[in-house]
Amino acid sequence: QVQLVESGGGLVNPGGSLRLSCAASGSIGRIYVMGWYRQAPGKQRELVATITSGGGTAYADSVKGRFTISRDNAKDTMYLQMTSLKPDDTAVYYCLANTTPLETYWGKGTLVTVSS
Repeated sequence: QVQLVESGGGLVNPGGSLRLSCAASGSIGRIYVMGWYRQAPGKQRELVATITSGGGTAYADSVKGRFTISRDNAKDTMYLQMTSLKPDDTAVYYCLANTTPLETYWGKGTLVTVSS
């Protein structure tokens, strides 16, 4: 079992920055990839960024150059640094972890609202 807890969401002005955190606990050694997804009101959940246990990263085109995913293995925590935020970035952001053997775990989400 893996438990994931997101934090860091909130209200931010357009053009502002925010850093999300995802603290993992439980069977940490089984995790081989972690990621951030988001779900805006009335829309499907979509991939934002992923990071592998080796540090490889991937991003959705909509956030490339603005968002940075990282992980601190010593703290068992993953981060999403978000800059140049737009109203379209408003969503609930979810943390995901995939393990070996394959199981998928989700956090409960943290709300990010970009509005003036």
